[in-house]
Amino acid sequence: MMSSAVVVPAALAATHRNNSRWIDGLPALAEQRLAAWRLRPDGAAWHGMVALALPVVRADGGAAVLKLQPVTEDTAGEPVGLRAWAGRGAVRLLEHDPDSGSMLLERLTTRSLSSVDDDVTAARILAGLLARLSAVPAPPGVRRLSEIAAAMITEAPGACARLTDPAQRRLLEHCAGVVEELRGEAGDRLLHWDLHYDNVLAARREPWLAIDPQPLAGDPCFELMPALHNRWDDAVATGDVAAAVRRRFEAMIEVLGLERQRAAGWTLGRVLQNCLWEIEDGETGLSDVQVAVAEALIEWGP
Repeated sequence: MMSSAVVVPAALAATHRNNSRWIDGLPALAEQRLAAWRLRPDGAAWHGMVALALPVVRADGGAAVLKLQPVTEDTAGEPVGLRAWAGRGAVRLLEHDPDSGSMLLERLTTRSLSSVDDDVTAARILAGLLARLSAVPAPPGVRRLSEIAAAMITEAPGACARLTDPAQRRLLEHCAGVVEELRGEAGDRLLHWDLHYDNVLAARREPWLAIDPQPLAGDPCFELMPALHNRWDDAVATGDVAAAVRRRFEAMIEVLGLERQRAAGWTLGRVLQNCLWEIEDGETGLSDVQVAVAEALIEWGP
């Protein structure tokens, strides 16, 4: 019985504590998809914050990964984006069950871009993928940056009022003002929205491929932030965090051919987004990382 082969990790169950029904049904869902797509398990499962990934072998002997996750606002666009990219810079979608949100994906290696020692080299590789992904026009059915930006501007005043540090309030107000200036030209490219070093895996058919997108229609300048604040220990270890952030930023905009001021502006928009999420979770101060990235780029912003 397949249900005995799938054990739901405690950490994954914890992130879905408000969706226990989905967690309880996960072993049966796995069994159902394995039967429907004629798959057999091929090793230990792994998981992120949302999904369970089970390595499998297809009936033709090909290696694949069964990805199981609930259908939410954050996950619904993933198969739409993967179909649009059709394997160009991203993992290839082999099967999709829209009712359960289950996907069958090509199997990549487990080595991520975090394994590349030099963070600027890694940022350049990531930017090369971003260039390929954002060359595709966004299809219908994905969220739009214009709508995300409008919502952030609406939420910003209330969030600022909950901050206890006046300097941090001014910083967040500045970020909101930049987004207000940019939102009229939010773009229509297909964005990944969460492309950091651990969402890029080594592959057999290409050196590196992107996984786990949360597709968004917008300006590629909105894509830089994850690569700036991930691998933060590397930035801190240089002894000059601002310079380290700028080196990554400069490397990425050079590869992508982005205009520096606009890229800095939309990156401040990502700082705003991250901070709004933190404040929504009850924080009354901004994280040091978000403040450091904002301060490093503020002189290049609009």
